[in-house]
Amino acid sequence: MVYRKHALALAAALLLASATSAYAQDTSRTPAIAGVVAAGTPVELIKDGFNGTEGPLVLPDGSLIFTETPANRITRIAPDGSTSTYLDNTNGANGLAFNADGDLYAVQVQDARVGIIQPASSARTLAVRYEGESFGRPNDLVLDRKGGVYFTDSGPNANAPARPAGQPAPAKPAVYYISPEGALTRLANDIERPNGIQLSPDENTLYVANTAGEYVLAYDITGEGKVGPRRNFAKLEGWRKTDTGASSSGADGLAVDASGRVYVASTAGIQVFSAKGEALGVIALPKPPQNLAFAGSDKKTLYAVGRGAAYKIATLTQGYGGRAK
Repeated sequence: MVYRKHALALAAALLLASATSAYAQDTSRTPAIAGVVAAGTPVELIKDGFNGTEGPLVLPDGSLIFTETPANRITRIAPDGSTSTYLDNTNGANGLAFNADGDLYAVQVQDARVGIIQPASSARTLAVRYEGESFGRPNDLVLDRKGGVYFTDSGPNANAPARPAGQPAPAKPAVYYISPEGALTRLANDIERPNGIQLSPDENTLYVANTAGEYVLAYDITGEGKVGPRRNFAKLEGWRKTDTGASSSGADGLAVDASGRVYVASTAGIQVFSAKGEALGVIALPKPPQNLAFAGSDKKTLYAVGRGAAYKIATLTQGYGGRAK
């Protein structure tokens, strides 16, 4: 009887070890996603232990930069995988973008604002409040061909420090547009937690990730600083309600490829959708990603950052070439 109990315990332990091993394999090699990634493509860990991981963006030489927001730093990943500091003292830069002149735009969370942070000669603030209300936590941004800036303000994190006495409460979470001339327009303020933001390659559609929602949202762009009604674009895996009644999909950063597919960083991994919102597959990662971008000299490497780690995956498709991200 004792032998039987030991045997059963050993079998259970082996089963658990096998399941753990299988999970590790599932998160280190991808399933086939037609036109996107070949079956068995490895998910390569570049490095772990960063102090925050957000805002990935390709540089002209094909290397990648991303933000370590709590560390007040932007870090570069070279083609050989080595890392170095690209820029310090970023005012807590989070999402990043380049304009046609190579100016680096950032949403910034320490002293909440949106502006240009590099080069120094071009550095300036573009927006710091809306109708007298300060931003809560600017999160992500994307630039259109004309130099207009779309950005999200997701509101303060639950663990954000208390605001100083007498300082007004921040504006509600919202999506905004800054025209090339500097005019600020609020496009939407009915999203629970707007996060990642991206444009379709033809710039006719604006995508917004709602971290609290079950769908990636989409808006038709009807003019400069104008959008049509919001619609559900793509249903996310991993959406759930917590014990407190709150809901979350973990939907975060967005990217698009040359064919208009949409890539979403979420708690399920990297979720891939067609330009029509059809689910094409999920690339699982060892840690849930927070943001992602195509990089490399041919933009055929998909980088994902999140929870202090950075990964890369070789792809069959190219990232959209009309902007850095």
